[in-house]
Amino acid sequence: MNFETSLIPWVKDIARKNDSSGHALYIMKDGKTVLEHYGGYHSFEPAAQEVKATSRFNIASARKSYIALVIAYALYDRLLELDRPLEDYMEESNPVFSGVSIRHLLTHTHGIGEGGEGLYTEFTPGENWSYNNVGVDTLAHLVMEMYGGTISSFLQERIFDQLNWKETGWENEDSPQLVKIISSRDEKALNGLHADCDGSRKNLFVSAREFAWWGQLHLDKGKVGNRQIIPEEVVNLATTIQTPSGLPYDLPRNGAFWYVQDIPRMKSEIGDAVPVGSYQILGVTGPTILVIPKYQIVAVKMYNKRYNYGGANYLHYLKEYSNRVADACT
Repeated sequence: MNFETSLIPWVKDIARKNDSSGHALYIMKDGKTVLEHYGGYHSFEPAAQEVKATSRFNIASARKSYIALVIAYALYDRLLELDRPLEDYMEESNPVFSGVSIRHLLTHTHGIGEGGEGLYTEFTPGENWSYNNVGVDTLAHLVMEMYGGTISSFLQERIFDQLNWKETGWENEDSPQLVKIISSRDEKALNGLHADCDGSRKNLFVSAREFAWWGQLHLDKGKVGNRQIIPEEVVNLATTIQTPSGLPYDLPRNGAFWYVQDIPRMKSEIGDAVPVGSYQILGVTGPTILVIPKYQIVAVKMYNKRYNYGGANYLHYLKEYSNRVADACT
């Protein structure tokens, strides 16, 4: 396996092309770290810190994998049912939710769009796929009501504290460990913070190594050593395909927000070389976890540049990353 020569130059090249100030790469094989690489700085500011092991990146939409686990717990605890209408769980319903199930919200097949005047029906639930934040926002607030607490406290108590993770959390105050978000080299870097740390917002910061450990926890079906930290069925609910049957061939298949590989699909972010049963999640600032159970691999890359490289062709580069990881395993 030649991860170093295959992936480090590629990750560095994309960072340069996309004008990301910092990057990281962390690969685990059979539960052990086999590659750890850090480069660049927390921002382009003159006194910015170098990216290192303790640097924590804003993971943007990759946070959905954390929210997804709490939703999977709610399914496991029978607080939710996948194919039950969302309206059954709501005191006041919006007409756009008519016909929308929990499964639709989890798999981006709900058909609800977001616009300047609010929510609207984009397509019939279960008949198409469209990526937006309606599903995660709706379900995040629903499970917090059901558990009577925040997503962040749920995960902190059940997982992060159990494993002594100190580099994962939603943040509302700046600190030296937090990597800035770059919109443009010529603009002041964004801090990515939010006043609300309930776990529903885009202010989750994670180090590359704890992001990889998060992937490893899923790969190991919730088990760490001899301890079953998360019930295996919870992890299975999150990382196996939950997409309604009959979706058009080219569209992605999802678990609980994770992209899951069954066969190569044109609009999926997972490359054709990646084996069946693999799963991946990413954020708009570049953080990505790819889990390949067949090869017992967890591959994490981190950037801090808003919008993944490639413009309208960004899927090509996402697929190229996962293909490179898979090819290095064979």
